[in-house]
Amino acid sequence: MTSRMIYIVDFGSQTAHLIGRRIRDLGIEHIVTKPSEIMSAIQKQKPAGIIFSGGPSSVYEKNAPTIDKKIFQLNIPILGICYGWQLTAHLLDGKVVQGSREYGPTKVTIDKHNPLFKGIATKDIAVWMSHGDEVVMLPTGFDYHAFTPQVKAAGVADIERNIFGLQFHPEVEHTQEGRVILKNFVEKVCGLKTAPRSISVDQITNEIREQVEQYDNKSVAIAAVSGGVDSTVASALVAKALGKRFIPIFCNNGLMRYGTDKEVRMIFQDILGVKPMIVNCKKDFLRALKDVADPEKKRIIIGKKYIDTFVKAAEHIPHAKFLVQGTIYSDVIESKGSEHAHKIKSHHNVGGLPKNLTFTLIEPLRSCYKDEVRMIGRRLGLPEWVTQKQPFPGPGYAIRIIGKVTEQRLLKEIQADQIVCDVLKKHGMYDKVFQSFAIMTGALSTAVKGDGRIYGEVVAIRVYDSSDVMTAGWSHLPYDIMQELSTRIVNEVEGVSRVVYDITTKPPATMEWE
Repeated sequence: MTSRMIYIVDFGSQTAHLIGRRIRDLGIEHIVTKPSEIMSAIQKQKPAGIIFSGGPSSVYEKNAPTIDKKIFQLNIPILGICYGWQLTAHLLDGKVVQGSREYGPTKVTIDKHNPLFKGIATKDIAVWMSHGDEVVMLPTGFDYHAFTPQVKAAGVADIERNIFGLQFHPEVEHTQEGRVILKNFVEKVCGLKTAPRSISVDQITNEIREQVEQYDNKSVAIAAVSGGVDSTVASALVAKALGKRFIPIFCNNGLMRYGTDKEVRMIFQDILGVKPMIVNCKKDFLRALKDVADPEKKRIIIGKKYIDTFVKAAEHIPHAKFLVQGTIYSDVIESKGSEHAHKIKSHHNVGGLPKNLTFTLIEPLRSCYKDEVRMIGRRLGLPEWVTQKQPFPGPGYAIRIIGKVTEQRLLKEIQADQIVCDVLKKHGMYDKVFQSFAIMTGALSTAVKGDGRIYGEVVAIRVYDSSDVMTAGWSHLPYDIMQELSTRIVNEVEGVSRVVYDITTKPPATMEWE
């Protein structure tokens, strides 16, 4: 018997989980499986449809992830996305080669409609690409339905067998009509009825309470709070679930934005009614980071230092057995959250934990995206200035200082970053962008100040728009604002020679430089 389930085969895409999130938003259950497990999963429960995710491999490489080609004979609708489409073509005797590289925004032209494109009125749609291979010969039975200036097989289908292929990513926010395409696959192709579904705050808090109370009724949870949206919302959930059995701890390590300690006190003490423990440890963190230039080592060191700090703080907290972290899904997937994914970078929440951790982790937001986290925060009653706060990385300014972190460079980064915040707030732009910050690049260039030559550091500015952190487009700031940013940073931050503006999308770039 066919179920109301959609199976997603994860070939290692950074957005495989995001496909599941889009399916979940439609009110449809889904299961993410490994390629090696999909056939046995089908035997246990036949799904209404299957989606093959993208992935970082090439289908013609040795040991590239693959799938039993018998899956195409089971009369189950299939949608292949990026690598998933290339693998479909490869297994059905089409031809895949290293071809046109497309990363980021691209225009796709629909020249022949199929069920996936039903209801899309415009012929040209903006989509998000991330590939270096392309299908140059279609398998028997397939036809071309959409193309880009570089790739002929951007959208294809074998209508008779209900097998569809897309070279672009409909699951990401920046693909126009992407949700319509996935909804069409679920409704028009798989025959399922969709209905919006929301996240239950009560369900999350009940799960937290059950996790803690299975030990005893005295256990206490401590939290790694930073004043950011993720750790604050995670902590608010735990505070709602546990009340006084929850103690937030803020490491004032000098790597956070100016005034963060005051904000933490205001959020937890005044809004949530929970007194935070403030640990001043700036010197310890700078000492641990001395002479470390590698970004991965920085992240691991900071993650370990956080844990060490909590362990010492917990010695003064009776019955502290749980550690709360504001890990969200973009943290997990960039730290290689699936079998075939490539590791992008370690996150302090998922990359720096020791194997002998004595605390049990509570990560209530681990499967959520940034926009969902903000929504949960609003439902918890947190004010907009908290829920809409720009993201700030857990490792803080350490990963916005390319190369070694010194007290002098840290001070310059803080000054430059504060100027970015001040200027955008002054012009009413701070709340209109997703994130904005300065980077000490480590690059040096010549400048002339007061008729004197200096050889100073180059500061980069990154401002972008996003909602779920999986994709992002750079913000097109007005020229007068960009000029003001440049002038103020060069004039006010000692030793800075020039300012550049980062206009790279994600992909191919990550949000942070390190």
